[in-house]
Amino acid sequence: MPIHDWSKVPAGLFHDFHQSWSIRIKDALNDGRLPKGIAALVEQRAGPKESDVLAIESKRRGRWEGESGGVTTVERPVTRIVRRTTKNLYAARANRIVIKHHLGRIIAVIEIVSPGNKDSRASLRDFVEKTLEFLKAGIHVLIIDLFPPSPRDPLGLHKAIWDEIIEEDFAFPTGKDRILASYETGGEMAAYVEPIAVGDALPDMPLFLKTGRHIKVPLEPTYQATWEASPEELRTAVETGVLPEPEAE
Repeated sequence: MPIHDWSKVPAGLFHDFHQSWSIRIKDALNDGRLPKGIAALVEQRAGPKESDVLAIESKRRGRWEGESGGVTTVERPVTRIVRRTTKNLYAARANRIVIKHHLGRIIAVIEIVSPGNKDSRASLRDFVEKTLEFLKAGIHVLIIDLFPPSPRDPLGLHKAIWDEIIEEDFAFPTGKDRILASYETGGEMAAYVEPIAVGDALPDMPLFLKTGRHIKVPLEPTYQATWEASPEELRTAVETGVLPEPEAE
């Protein structure tokens, strides 16, 4: 199913959708895709201005049971754009993110971007800084951004994030203005970037669990299942860009 233009409807409608989408991604990862000893959990967020965070957690420090279960691979991911750097990532500010669960330490996160993450310079800065804090802490990150660039990120969120690490030229391919980006952190930092557009099917994206080993996140089937389970009124509003008129009493 091709992705829809969520920029035509109020942010609250996407907030409802991406909460359900997060749960379906979590369930898909926990259903045999993750190795034994690793689990996906959805972090609670306050509202439409917050992105949904899926935390991928290991019960063990040090070596995790990557050889037992799951569908991890050591093959390098294939995306349209790949960037690498060995430049060290230093904090512009003191560390401010501490997320813990009883299951263990976070090794990776998936962020589904909300319109509120880009509706002001402060919101965008907070999102970029949070992503950098994850990477500095050795946490791999997958970002899903189904919204077009804003005046705050005219070349997209990946450019805003990567410029804080190393400034490199970036341009969207013709006809593409949404972005999927997976970041592998470690001795060498790598970004696997897939520009997409409204009407495209979502590709599976890599999510790194440790340096050199990743799983594929099934974005398309989980998106489709979430869409089909959404209320008809929501689907009509997204497809037409017109909110239904309230019925007269």
